[in-house]
Amino acid sequence: MKVIETIKNIWKIEELKDRIIMTFSLLLVYRFGAQVVLPFIDSTQLAGFASNFEGGGIGSILNAFTGGAFANASVFALGIMPYISASIVVQLMGIAVPYLQKLQKEGESGRRKINQITRWLTIGICLIQAPSYLLSLGTLGVPPEAYLIDNQTLILVVGTIILVTGCVFAMWLGEKITDKGIGNGISLLIMVGIIATLPQAFAQEFVSRIDGVGGPFVMIIEVVIWLLVILACIMLVMAVRKIPVQYARRTASGGYEKNVFGSRQFLPLKLNASGVMPIIFAQALMFVPQALGTLDSDWAVSVATAFSDIFGFWYNLVFALLIIVFTYFYTAITVPTNKMADDLKRNGGFIPGIRPGTETSEYLDRIMSQITLPGSIFLALVAIVPAFVSLMGVTQSWALFYGGTSMLIMVGVAIDTMQQINSYLLNRHYDGLIKTGKNRKAVA
Repeated sequence: MKVIETIKNIWKIEELKDRIIMTFSLLLVYRFGAQVVLPFIDSTQLAGFASNFEGGGIGSILNAFTGGAFANASVFALGIMPYISASIVVQLMGIAVPYLQKLQKEGESGRRKINQITRWLTIGICLIQAPSYLLSLGTLGVPPEAYLIDNQTLILVVGTIILVTGCVFAMWLGEKITDKGIGNGISLLIMVGIIATLPQAFAQEFVSRIDGVGGPFVMIIEVVIWLLVILACIMLVMAVRKIPVQYARRTASGGYEKNVFGSRQFLPLKLNASGVMPIIFAQALMFVPQALGTLDSDWAVSVATAFSDIFGFWYNLVFALLIIVFTYFYTAITVPTNKMADDLKRNGGFIPGIRPGTETSEYLDRIMSQITLPGSIFLALVAIVPAFVSLMGVTQSWALFYGGTSMLIMVGVAIDTMQQINSYLLNRHYDGLIKTGKNRKAVA
């Protein structure tokens, strides 16, 4: 079989084999750490605490991103999310802070400095989130008898140190996977955390269908719909608009020949250039209405109640609109059409029928605006698919895997990792994962 042959080819490449083994080893360490409970908590008393994160809600989303570590009161309870938050903040600050803009233009040395700033900001965010998490354990359902020590100050100090260390260690694991393994380490940690809760959610849905309404036939329909959503997400991630680009032919002296056409290439503009970031931004803002519930006002309480159900109408309507808005915003700040036009002009390239320079920049900006509209709508629909499937009687924990950030992260990371493995195979004259066929022969 071609799959077995491809696996054998992967194993023949010593460097690729070592990188894959390293990746799985570090991911295993991360998953092991997600099961290690904080030292001052009795793990046998956490059943009620963990049950609060089942069946939907903001807590279930946080728990899914940490692979269950949030509900386990684990040393990795904060997961890698503080690092993601810090990365987003640094990226947005790069638009307005001249120092960060300067670092972005300094190449590898600038990138290392930005990474160092991101790490320190991650620690700062952890120092805020860790005490908040520890103080909320009681209100979230951890019984008093679960605490092995009766000193809240000691719990806060020790717990904060452990949680911050756990996040920094997880960040280190992600960076090591990127350097020594295969794929983007931080993204893989998030994906593995999401996938870790998938078997349990699927088992709960399967049992509910077998013992309840629908039976195996409805379960098969649900799986088919899930696969179709995955296919739609793959199309969203991979879809590009190809802009034809013509390059003038260089002369022997290094100049350009006038009126002589050179190679014709394409400039790919992604339909969803912003990735999952609009969903993450929108998700963060959706915490605000729920925070209004703490105010002493009937109006605030009613708003908080309406937005407390992540499968409710108002929550998903506002969520979808925010995603569309943030898609335009994030695309505008991350797709440098001016720089793309300057690079084309500098390299002797031009879009047929469009003058180089400002006119090219305006043309690219107009095209990006046109393709961002359907891309943003498609992204919003993918994000609210769980609300629709929950109307079919699907358990809420299983419904979360039908769309949203979880689905897009899993699809995006899987495609990125496969492309990296594919490049190793093609460089060694083997067929890649994406295309099948016989081994490629080396060119003499």
